[in-house]
Amino acid sequence: MENTIAIVDLGGQYCHLIKRRLRDLGVRSEIYGSEVRARKLGHHSAVILSGGPRSVYEKDAPSIDPKVLKLDLPILGICYGHQLLAQMLGAKVEKNRPEYGHTKLSVVAENTLFKGTPRKQIVWMSHSDSVVELPPNLLTLASTGNCRNSAFSDPRRRLYGVQFHPEVTDTRCGGQILDNFISIVPRIRRKIDPKLRVKELIEEIKTKAGKNSIFFLVSGGVDSTVAFVLCSKALPRKKLLGLYVDTGLMRKGETEELRSNLAALGLADRLRIRDESALFLKHLTGKTDPEEKRKIIGRLFVQVQSKVLRELGIGRKNWLLGQGTIYPDTIESGGSSGRAAVIKTHHNRCPEIFSLLEKGLVIEPLAEFYKDEVRQVGGVLGLDPKLTNRWPFPGPGLAIRCICSPEDSSPRKLDVSIERLLHEYRYRGVIFPIQSVGVQGDARTYKQVVALRSNRYSINYEILQQLTSKLCNLHTDINRVILQLTTSKRKLSQAVIVRTALSANRLDTLREADYVVRSVMDEDNLTDTVWQFPVVLIPVSFGDGESVVLRPVNSEDGMTANFGRLPVRSLRRMASEIMKIPQIDCVFLDVTTKPPATIEWE
Repeated sequence: MENTIAIVDLGGQYCHLIKRRLRDLGVRSEIYGSEVRARKLGHHSAVILSGGPRSVYEKDAPSIDPKVLKLDLPILGICYGHQLLAQMLGAKVEKNRPEYGHTKLSVVAENTLFKGTPRKQIVWMSHSDSVVELPPNLLTLASTGNCRNSAFSDPRRRLYGVQFHPEVTDTRCGGQILDNFISIVPRIRRKIDPKLRVKELIEEIKTKAGKNSIFFLVSGGVDSTVAFVLCSKALPRKKLLGLYVDTGLMRKGETEELRSNLAALGLADRLRIRDESALFLKHLTGKTDPEEKRKIIGRLFVQVQSKVLRELGIGRKNWLLGQGTIYPDTIESGGSSGRAAVIKTHHNRCPEIFSLLEKGLVIEPLAEFYKDEVRQVGGVLGLDPKLTNRWPFPGPGLAIRCICSPEDSSPRKLDVSIERLLHEYRYRGVIFPIQSVGVQGDARTYKQVVALRSNRYSINYEILQQLTSKLCNLHTDINRVILQLTTSKRKLSQAVIVRTALSANRLDTLREADYVVRSVMDEDNLTDTVWQFPVVLIPVSFGDGESVVLRPVNSEDGMTANFGRLPVRSLRRMASEIMKIPQIDCVFLDVTTKPPATIEWE
């Protein structure tokens, strides 16, 4: 353990991502809960304190053993960990103006932590508390416009804190900063051998399965397909069986594409396909709450799986349930430790699945991995890049891209100060009182949407990013911003938010809009320019129909994301084609980063 770094989990969404970044840098690490004693951490070579959703001055807020500061080990605090470390060293932490997303950081003092990085750099923030005052023995290393002590150090004791998240790829020098911290740590030996990863995974599957067979839930997406192929490499053919459930929530042509992919892999005979669309729609019709929809879908998946097991005469004693779960699914559902905030419950993390996990009846080969790592594993397995590089698609399918409203309502005016800000940028806007899921300060938010309109044909993406960041930081009721792409005789303020629930007709409308987007992206050779492209149906009416939101995003691992900068000509063509669908009144573009908004709306 002497050559490893200890990570203390204080409830942050990105805690496990720290471990992954250290792994990328060739360093092993171990994650502990905040209750870990200093004696145990002392066996490591350094300590990193993660972020978290709480405030350090709250009652019962997560803390660490004070004796950790006497271990004479290098310590790096990140976000909440930065605030906690500063407070333990005598600093003052208070609520401050929030900062979410890309933020300009100025390095104000020469220090090892920022060695080799520019004096002005972009970092990724997600906080509403700040270290407002440092004791004399601590040195301010970097600042932002809202946060004077964005980084500090006690160089003599090798103690460091950064308010931003160096572990996310949007902090452009984050890898260098973590590498600089590692360079401070004595006795650390680095070892990078990613090609061994697949062999290790296959051996782990063999060990976990033992004499059992695996009944695998296959969605057709990258994660479940890669995990299914891994299991096929680990087990005799007769000991692996896949089940694909057609929920009626899939994209156009999804089932046929899965058949083709598995046939190419020689696994078509190991797959059973069940059309359960009537069952899923029966239980989902009329539902409006996103968490309820996700839990219903997760429960029905398990019920169908159990039913098929019985029909095939397969006993639970000799079979494990296989899933393509990846780490972001786990952390957004509250984390394996339960310390992280629930952002949204993934269908593969519903109560029924947790019950099976506790009994040791689930095998998830990729549960510690991120999307980009899954793609790498698929490459080593020899899978077609068309499969491994395809856009991620959520297990609950179109159900969580079909936004519902429990009541009729009207757009709300923005604050006068916000309207002035929009006027400076030559935009007009309103608040649509429909809610979407976000992640702010490592906590789940469920807030409203600002809709913008401009008379200009061109789209200035950089200005929109600046504006979106300011809007979400200044206005506490919103976590997402959309831009109107199509014209309408009615103003934004004259739109109507219509009372709607999930229905087969709405899903069909969304399916057609999604197909238009994929077709145009393919025709314009743009498919590989974005990481994911959710198409969302929202109950905003400018006549007799609803509205569609385009959500192209780019990301590396799904933990953070930026909206995709597509050619305006292609965007306009998509919008024009979508407007030909009879039930559609208007098309918008989502121009929000993650955070403050999640990639999916629900």
